[in-house]
Order: sequence, then C-alpha cells, then structure tokens
Amino acid sequence: MSQPLDSAQTEGAPLTEARLTVPRPWALDTGAVLTHLGTGPRGLSADAAADRLAIAGPNELPEPERKPAVVRFLAHFNDTLIYILLAAAVIKALMGDWLDFWVIMAVAIINAVIGFIQEGRAEKALAGIRGMLSADATVRRDGSWVTVPAAGLVPGDVVRLMPGDKVPADLRLMQASRLRIDEAALTGESVPSSKEIDAVSVDAGVGDRGSMAFSGTIVSAGQGQGVVTATGVTTEIGRIQALSDEAGSLATPLTRQLDSFGRVLTVVILGMAAVMLMIGRFLHGMPYDELISAAIGFAVAAIPEGLPALVTITLAIGVQQMARRNAITRKLPAVEALGSVTTVCSDKTGTLTKNEMTVRSIVTAIAEYDVTGLGYAPEGVIRLVGAAEAAGETGDLSAILSVATLCNDAHIVQADDGAWTLVGEPTEGALKVAAMKGGVGSAGGRRVAVIPFDSAHKLMATLNEAARTGGADGEVSRAILVKGAPDRLLERSLTQRGTNGSEPLDLARWDAVLDELSGQGLRVLAAARKPVRSTTDEFALDDLVDLEFLGLWGIVDPPRPEAIEAIADCHAAGIGVKMITGDHAGTALAIANEMGLAGPGATVLTGAELEALSQEQLREVVRDVDVYARTSPEHKIRIVRALQSHGEVVAMTGDGVNDAPALTRADVGIAMGIKGTEATKEAAEFVLADDNFATIRSAIAEGRRIYDNLRKSIVFLLPTNGAQSLVILIAVVFGLALPVTSVQVLWVNMITAVTLSLALAYEPAERGIMRRPPRASGGPIVDRSELGFVIVVSLLIGGATMGVFYGVTAAGVDVATARTEAVLMLAFGQLAYLFNCRFLSRSSLTLDVLRGNRVVWWSALALVVLQLIYTYVPFMNLLFDSRPLPAASWILPIAVSIAIFFAVEALKAVRRRSSASTGALKGGS
Repeated sequence: MSQPLDSAQTEGAPLTEARLTVPRPWALDTGAVLTHLGTGPRGLSADAAADRLAIAGPNELPEPERKPAVVRFLAHFNDTLIYILLAAAVIKALMGDWLDFWVIMAVAIINAVIGFIQEGRAEKALAGIRGMLSADATVRRDGSWVTVPAAGLVPGDVVRLMPGDKVPADLRLMQASRLRIDEAALTGESVPSSKEIDAVSVDAGVGDRGSMAFSGTIVSAGQGQGVVTATGVTTEIGRIQALSDEAGSLATPLTRQLDSFGRVLTVVILGMAAVMLMIGRFLHGMPYDELISAAIGFAVAAIPEGLPALVTITLAIGVQQMARRNAITRKLPAVEALGSVTTVCSDKTGTLTKNEMTVRSIVTAIAEYDVTGLGYAPEGVIRLVGAAEAAGETGDLSAILSVATLCNDAHIVQADDGAWTLVGEPTEGALKVAAMKGGVGSAGGRRVAVIPFDSAHKLMATLNEAARTGGADGEVSRAILVKGAPDRLLERSLTQRGTNGSEPLDLARWDAVLDELSGQGLRVLAAARKPVRSTTDEFALDDLVDLEFLGLWGIVDPPRPEAIEAIADCHAAGIGVKMITGDHAGTALAIANEMGLAGPGATVLTGAELEALSQEQLREVVRDVDVYARTSPEHKIRIVRALQSHGEVVAMTGDGVNDAPALTRADVGIAMGIKGTEATKEAAEFVLADDNFATIRSAIAEGRRIYDNLRKSIVFLLPTNGAQSLVILIAVVFGLALPVTSVQVLWVNMITAVTLSLALAYEPAERGIMRRPPRASGGPIVDRSELGFVIVVSLLIGGATMGVFYGVTAAGVDVATARTEAVLMLAFGQLAYLFNCRFLSRSSLTLDVLRGNRVVWWSALALVVLQLIYTYVPFMNLLFDSRPLPAASWILPIAVSIAIFFAVEALKAVRRRSSASTGALKGGS
C-alpha cells in the first residue's frame, strides 16, 4: 500500500492536475487508486492537502456568470415591433410632438418592465445543486481524524462516513461495514444502494458502481471509509451541473410563433408605410411634416403594442388558475407550452409511484397471500389466494410475519395529523407494515442479539426471546430469525415450514416462485428461522445453517392510483407517456404494464443498450419505446433531444438531481414540490405542489384553455390595429382628412387591450378540450383562415369608422368632434366584436354568449366609463383633442356596432361551412 504524498515514497513525484484525476476509479482496486493519488490509509498531511487544494481548487461548484441587470432589462427592447415604436418616438421628439413621444415611450417601457420582472431564473438551478453539497467532512489529516469544511477536501483525502452523513465528495470506498447509501436523488433508485469495496465493471452505470460513494448522497446505514477521487466540478453532481448549463432552454412554441409573427408584421408595416409616403408625396403633394405624422400614425395604428401586455396578463391569469390546481408556474411562457405537449417523459420513483415500499404478496410452503393497502399506513388486510384449507391454521402466516416485525430496525410512526411515516429503510418499513396488517406486533418478543445487514452476506439475523406457548409462567423460548436475499437463505436452509411442521426443502418450487414474483417486477425477500436453546445469548454468522425456510415477501413501490387514470386521460388527449427511470428493467416494465403506460409485448430500452445506439439510431426507435430503465442524466437528455427531433413538444417530470439537465432541455420541465430537490425545482418551469402525476393532466388541460383564450384575444385585438391603420392608409391614399390622430390611435389600442382583451382570458374551457389531439407546433399564431377573417373584420370596423367620420363632417360637424365620434365608433365596434370572439368555432347567437364569463360585462362597463372620461373630462379633451358629444351622437356608433356583430356572425357561419366541406373532402379522399 502506498504512503501519504509527503512520505519518502512519493516525495519526488510531480504534483499535477492529471496526478489528481483517477480515470474510472470504480473499476480499480483500492491499492491502485491510492497509488495513483499518492496517498495511503492514513490520509494526507495538512501541508500536502494545502498543495493539492491550490491545484484542484475548492470542493464546490462555481457560481455562474450573470449578465448585469441593466443589460437584462435592455434586452427586452430587442424586438422588431418595439424598434418601430422607438423610431416613431424619436421622430416625434425631433418634430416637437412631446405628448405623442411620451405616450409611445410609456408603451415601450411598460413592456420592458413586465418582461424584466417575469424573466426566467434558470441560473438558480445551479445554485440549487450547489446547496446539496455537504458543509463539512470527517477526514484523516496528519494521521488523526478531524472535521474540516467540505470545500477544503482534495483528491487523496481519506474520509469517514457514518449514518446520516451527506457524502462530501466522490469517494472510492476502502472500507464498508454494512454501508448503504441513499442515491435516489442521483440515480432514481427507490431503495438505498449497498456498498462494497470490490471493483466493478469499467462500463458500470452510476447506479451500479457499488465501490463508489457520490457527493450529495446520504448514508442510510453502516459505516465506511473512502479516498476522495473527485471534487467540485469533477464529481457526478458537478457533471450534472455542466449538463444543465450546456443543455440550454428552448424557446416555447408561443415565443417562436410571436417572434415569427412580429417579423412578418414589421415587413408589412414598413412596406405599406413606404407606399403610403410615396403616394401621399407624389400623387397628392402632401407637405413632408404632415406626411411624416401620417406615416407615424399609420405605424402606431398597425403595431399591436398592447400584444406583449395582453400575452403577459393572459398567462399570469392562467398561472393563478393553475396554482389552484396545485401546479405552481415559475416561467410564464411555459403555461402555453404545456398546452401543446405531445409527450410526457416521467421518472418512476416518487412520480408515478408513491416511493413507499409495500408488501404485495406473501408466499409460504402452504399457501399464497395477497396484501391490500398501499404505503406506510397500516390499512389493509392479508387475504388467502385459492382454497388451501390448512393455510393459516398451521401458523405459517404468523411465523413469517413475526420475522417481518422482529428482525427489523424500522419504525412506523403516526403524526399528530394522522399521517403515517417511516423511520428507517423503506424495505424494512414495508415488512413492518405488513406485520401490522396481519395483527402481529413486536411487543411480545425481546431481542437478545443481532447480526446487522451486510451487503456481503445479504441478510440480517436476530436472536429473539418469547414466552413459550403452553409453557409454565416465566418459561421462555429463543429462536434466530433471519431475513435477506432468497438465494442466500435457501442455500442455508435444510427444511421448510409445512402443514405438519418441518418438512424437506422443496428448492425447485421456491426457484419457480422466485422467478414468478421477480417477473412481476417485485423485489423479493425471504424469511427463515432456527430454534435454539433458551440459554443461548449470542450467535455468529456460522450458526446460520440448517434453517427452516418460512417463505417469501414480494415488495413493490406501488403506483399512484390517480396516476393510472391520468395516464389514460393523457392517451385519450393524444399525449404519449414515457417512463425514464434508473430502476431495473423488470421492475420498470411491470409498473408500466400495471399503469397502462405500456401495452402487451412492450420492450424496455436499458441505459447500456441506449449507450450503444448513435443519436440517429435512437431517433429511429425513440417514439416506439415507452419504458427506459437504468438510465443516466446523459441518457435522459438524449431521449428528450431525439423526441424533439420529430417535432415533439416534450414535458419532463422528475424529483432528483439527475433529472435537472433533462428538465432544462425539455420544452416543459415539471418538478415534484414535496420530494423534489431544490436543483430540480429551479430547473423546472412547473412545480407540482402535491407531487401528483395526475396534476399534470389538469395542468395540460389548463394550458390548452389558456392557449385557446390567448388566440381568441389575439384574433380580437388585431382588427383594432387593422381597422385604425386602414383608416389612416385609405385617408392618405385618397388625400382625405385623417379620421383619427396618432395619439387617439394609441388611446383606442390601450383601452381595448387593457379592458376588452383581458376579458377573454377568463373564458372557460371549450367543450371536449382533452379529447382533441395536441396542436401542431411551429405553425403561425394566426393561420391563413384566421388572417383572412381578421382582414375582413378590420375592413368592417374601419369602414364603419370612416363612414361615421365622413358622414358627420359632411353634416357640418367640426373635425375634432367628428374624430371624437370616430374614436367612439372604433371602441364600440371592438366591444361588439368581443362577443363574436367568445366562440370562434361556433355561433355567438346564443344565450351562452351572455353568461359564463362575468369579466366580459365588467370589461364592457370599464370601456364605457373610459370613453365617457375621454369624451367629457376637460383635461382629456386637452390631451387628446377630443370634444364633448351630445347624447344623440352616441346612437349612430351603437347602432353600427350592433350591425357589425351580426355581419361577423354571418362571416363565421361561412367559415364553419367552408371548414366542414374541407373536412368532408379530406375524409372522402
């Protein structure tokens, strides 16, 4: 064995970063690892550790660089539509029109402030992972055990592990005494991993590296010592941080659609403004200052500057609705993305399952029993399967349940609120609960001695004393009770408990039962016993021979019943569900079959098989595989990317650190709020407050409703801009007086966006929202059919506005008053159109249009009040050049607005007939 670095043996060896890096330490024996690191069982000296710290750096994850707040704020002005607004504001300032300048700037600044406040906080995922690192560690320095800050650990340090410790760095184990480590947050395993010091295969996955202890995991039981092989960014957790950093988050379908829409609209606006300038100048000889004002008015009219606020408000309302359904939203755009999800990739442990081990089957030599009830609550019964008449009468069930409760260190505790919780290991908790269901308690026996569980022997044994049945008062009996791996107990057993007492062991039957239970995805444990003299006070491992075999327990991490229904609902909605877990293939497939996630004959793709596939090969099979087992963080990201390459909108759920990179990469990341790590929550767009997969179904339905309402709001908002811009364009092209000024255009845009558009965000879900397939991603936010609809409605409202303006001016009304009535016509035309938009796919000529959404009426009232203020308050007359109107002047805009409502309904009827004919043609072909 090598000596510490500062010993004579390694004194002359150069100390380099390569020297402190051990490739695949899990596959090397401890001597080779110690030699490579230049250390020994007595650890390093303080001076040697200081030298290594200068090279390796502190054992912590680095803070990510973050852009200054000013830069992040200014980034929200990086939008083509905002560029046009800012250019218009600058021109207005040069012309001295300061009122128009400040109104336009206010719109742009408010948009940036909203975006800055709602900005995603993905960098906190890294902070959440950093918080998982241990604060201190017990390390051997200068030959003595001392406690040092975990940040000061270096490769070559020898660290001691005790129950409850958080592993401070990646360690190659040197000693392991019944050492078991909970690696669920790293590997997804539902039970603690047993650790040994023997080297494992070079290509072993993270969950199979039994000779390693990983940074951030928790010691469940036993003791151990290990040499530090990796610190900081080179640990498994450090690699996961790098994956999270490199994965990158994608734009949501909505943001992509809005960006595309903005670019197209910009080109159209600039092109039409240029045409308008040329026509006005060369055809009508309009003065430059008047022409520029008209062009700015046209641009301001055409730009839907209320759209950013509309989207933000609609999504924020959706966030509140989803919070009531236990889905907490961290990033606003993801609300809409959730509604377009086509595939949900889910972790198994704690997400689809309860993460509470439960005994489901008990098999003795006489009979088989089913155990009802789930989790750690001792609620359920043990029922006989079949008709074995002698079963139970011979005490076969009570015998195996006595082992379950007495050869056990776990405790089931009921809290004040009635909830049952486990203190101890999950598997032992399952056995304890099964004994409680069978009415067998531990009060009647006293433990005399114990051989704790050891991964080398895979069993636990206790020497227990109990009052002798039928004996004299005070007379006791003692027996050794054993539980452990079936193969280990079978090889130590000579007999089995049969109908008439002990009988020869039927090894062939037990092998068949073991295969059957394992095939069901159950974790199988065995029980045995051996009577001893009442004077026996101690025993050893060698005494565990000639045992009486009592039977087997089949244990499972049970699926959530509500998750089964949720998966069925997702399938009905055209959404695929895939299980990606670190658990074994057999267990994963059994759970998937039970939940209806995978059908008969479904295959499992393991991490090792996935590793052998190229990304192109994985892309070819990824849609056909529903269950992935023994996966690593890299595998999860590859699966997500392969699905996305098919155009799938992928949601990834999870609760462990190992899920964070995939959650970041997925279109929608969903973390568990109760059992999820902070790293996972910070990487996700959604956090489920109840850790319930069924909540995802409700959240997807809510996301679809929000997107529907967002599209309704946009289809409602665009004709406002279309009507106003057409009014200005037509006036310039034909050399007419402008019916509205640019500042009046901004007024109409803002009041309709803040009042009427907001009302549609509260619309209830459409009928059959979860019976239709997910919408296709990548398409335009407004398709061709809807664009034609918007243009026709714009012509209707714009034509009505021009008709009112030129009609009243022809009657001798002054221009300022006529413009006030034109603004009223624009506002009321939009109000009538609001009721058309409540039901875009069906007729609004129904009483339903008057009910179901009270916000519509409050918004209508707000619009009327604002128009009264605009029309009759003196300072508003001064700001917007409006004039008080006589009461009779309100009749014409109201009457024309009602006519617009019926005209739009006729247009909707034509669209419905056209859609039905198109569908019939497609069906016939």
